[in-house]
Amino acid sequence: MAGQSSTLDPDTLAKARAAGLDKAVAEFPDCVADAARAAALDLADVPAIDGTTEPCPSMRIRSSR
Repeated sequence: MAGQSSTLDPDTLAKARAAGLDKAVAEFPDCVADAARAAALDLADVPAIDGTTEPCPSMRIRSSR
């Protein structure tokens, strides 16, 4: 994400550390910040799920007769 500051905000830093990325944050903070920013942009493209519909047809056993 060229042209943007690659510093980690406190919330993102806490999430990265909770995910066990301490070593990555210490060694590659710019990469972790860029990956977090990219993930946030991707998440914005995911459609909302209402939780009432099944993603595929129900799995019913039907008679072959």
